[in-house]
Amino acid sequence: MTQHLADPTTGTATVTTAGRPGWWRDAVIYQVYPRSFADGNGDGMGDLEGVRSRLPYLKDLGVDAVWLSPFYASPQADAGYDVADYRAIDPMFGTLLDADAVIREAHRLGMRIIVDLVPNHCSDQHAWFVQALREGPGSALRERFHFRPGKGADGELPPNDWESLFGGPAWTRTVNPDGTPGDWYLHLFAPEQPDFNWDHPAVHDEFRSILRFWLDLGVDGFRIDVAHGLVKAAGLPDLGHNEQLKLLGNQPMPFFDQDGVHEIYRSWRTVLDEYAGDRIGVAEAWTPSADRTALYLRSDELHQAFNFHFLGTPWEAKKMREVIDESLEAMLPVEAPTTWVLSNHDVVRHTTRYAEESPEQGLRRARAAALLMLALPGSTYIYQGEELGLPEVVDLPDEVRQDPSFFRESGQEGLRDGCRVPIPWSGGEAPYGFGPVAGGPSWLPQPDGWAALSVEAQTGDPSSTLELYRSAIALRREHPALGAGESVEWLDAPEGVLAFRREDFVCTVNTTGGPVRIPAPGRVLLASGPAPEAAGASYELPADTAVWWAA
Repeated sequence: MTQHLADPTTGTATVTTAGRPGWWRDAVIYQVYPRSFADGNGDGMGDLEGVRSRLPYLKDLGVDAVWLSPFYASPQADAGYDVADYRAIDPMFGTLLDADAVIREAHRLGMRIIVDLVPNHCSDQHAWFVQALREGPGSALRERFHFRPGKGADGELPPNDWESLFGGPAWTRTVNPDGTPGDWYLHLFAPEQPDFNWDHPAVHDEFRSILRFWLDLGVDGFRIDVAHGLVKAAGLPDLGHNEQLKLLGNQPMPFFDQDGVHEIYRSWRTVLDEYAGDRIGVAEAWTPSADRTALYLRSDELHQAFNFHFLGTPWEAKKMREVIDESLEAMLPVEAPTTWVLSNHDVVRHTTRYAEESPEQGLRRARAAALLMLALPGSTYIYQGEELGLPEVVDLPDEVRQDPSFFRESGQEGLRDGCRVPIPWSGGEAPYGFGPVAGGPSWLPQPDGWAALSVEAQTGDPSSTLELYRSAIALRREHPALGAGESVEWLDAPEGVLAFRREDFVCTVNTTGGPVRIPAPGRVLLASGPAPEAAGASYELPADTAVWWAA
């Protein structure tokens, strides 16, 4: 079991598997989506002061680090993932002093801070892009983006057939300073998010400088947005397909997972290694396989990558076991920890994904999945509110939605707002303690009935999802067999049941819709639902339930 630092700022090495230092190898990392976590000033929008005020809650939950989604200066065309200034805080979230206060308070409480970094694209209000448009064709700044002349007699067609992940073409035509139609620029996401050209040395220099700016401020690492997308295939070749979003993860794409990205991350690793305290890089890398993901985690590149293959696995024991094995095996050659994640700010909450028959079924499965995830070797990510058992909000009115893909055709589902609704803290009516004033505003409306899901309502209730997470994280930290590791020992189990051993610890998960009898693995430590009933030398494991055992 890894011994964690009491003070992340000391730079003292931790003890891990294979004798390698690295707190991230078994860390429980909590994602905060700032606009929906806590509102410190009462304007209805979450902010950094709200985050700082709620850090003791995260300390009590037992997490090791906090990942903050973007809070940079931004026009907010894509909820802050369109950055205008990487060294400034957007006023809706506070100031640079507020960011400094969050980092200092987290460190005082013994937690680390990971910040989001968005290197694939910026905002169309970024100073480089604004000047590139203003100066027109021939501007040297245009070389830092992907400006291209259009096809067709008058350049009226996009330069290639690439499609935006938010729908429509991945190109937008500019207007020259004299008012005539101009070149096109590439944006794999919204038109307000022009892609950087990572073939240009100035882009490399700028982002190394940005890394040092935040490392100097004390952050412990970076979650790298679209880490797989920075380098595009030479010549920007046509893909030759429509509905390209459906091809992601199924075949090579000329704009994703190009081998050239690895040179960038080797350069970034040298910057991270300049600083004491094990500063880390975490890749958001959507790749076709776990083996391709592992390439981002070689010893001279990044430290972790999100395991999207696990996140997307259905509630079926056989498929879960396959993905677990593939994920663990893929990390062995690069000696990197496997990560486990069930939800984030871009996907439907797993409580709802698992609810094939009813919300109650979804919650049972979500609780069991949490115990499964926390029992596996490696590092775990928790998305804010999943520890409360929050479901997806599926009935938001169209007029309150803000996801840019909702307003474009043929792109992502456009329903990401449903997992971004502000979380409930206390009280009997909205905004449930989200802000400092009872009955105050909330940037997205919260459902009626969330009072029973609030932190206040669940605290101290041994049957609540919050107390289940608190107990599981505490046991995970205390038990010598849990946390960092490279493998599990699978045990014989009935169809539909997962059972594995880690030294003197056993985890069993019944993914079926009915009770299953299993041999008694030992003494029950924790169960996601009703405790299994003993019957001689066996136990009846309830439907959609996970149990931890002391073997």
